[in-house]
Amino acid sequence: MSEPKPPRSFPLRRASGLIFSSRWLQLPLYLGLILAQAVYVFHFWVELVHLLEAVFGNQASLQALISSIGYKSDVQITALNETIIMLVVLALIDVVMISNLLIMVIVGGYETFVSRMNLEDHPDQPEWLSHVNASVLKVKLATAIIGISSIHLLKTFINAANYDVKVLMWQTIIHTVFLLSALAIALTDRLMSHAQRPVH
Repeated sequence: MSEPKPPRSFPLRRASGLIFSSRWLQLPLYLGLILAQAVYVFHFWVELVHLLEAVFGNQASLQALISSIGYKSDVQITALNETIIMLVVLALIDVVMISNLLIMVIVGGYETFVSRMNLEDHPDQPEWLSHVNASVLKVKLATAIIGISSIHLLKTFINAANYDVKVLMWQTIIHTVFLLSALAIALTDRLMSHAQRPVH
């Protein structure tokens, strides 16, 4: 049997309680991220509306799309082409993936660092939330960042004619660094989980 812990003094208990309660200071940060997600939703619909209007020949919407994706051409563009559509769709996918990243940070971070949500009986509880912890969250965030970086890199290669060779090279290098970092995080998490596993 383990020995009973000696009682702590009243000031020490108060200090411990205050330090533990300080986790609620993160709540405004997560609420702020929810507002940031609302901005992304608005941006998504603005771009989607511009795309739909450009399909029907709206020149103002077409020029807004061309400006937002940074597409340049030697000839005057008066209608959508495959490259523009692909770049716009990739930009929309990029917004969705960043939104997914925000959800993981908001829900997973709150559950891990602030307070339990008690969603065990909720039919819409995310599958990953049932076993989320700081290590799992780090791996999932690293994976999400790689996905976002891949979309950005694909957009750059599709529109490569409008980028300098140095930009292409550095984006590729940065993406590779993200990949290696995610592999290192996953490997470290695997080694730590093996080290913490009880020996039978």
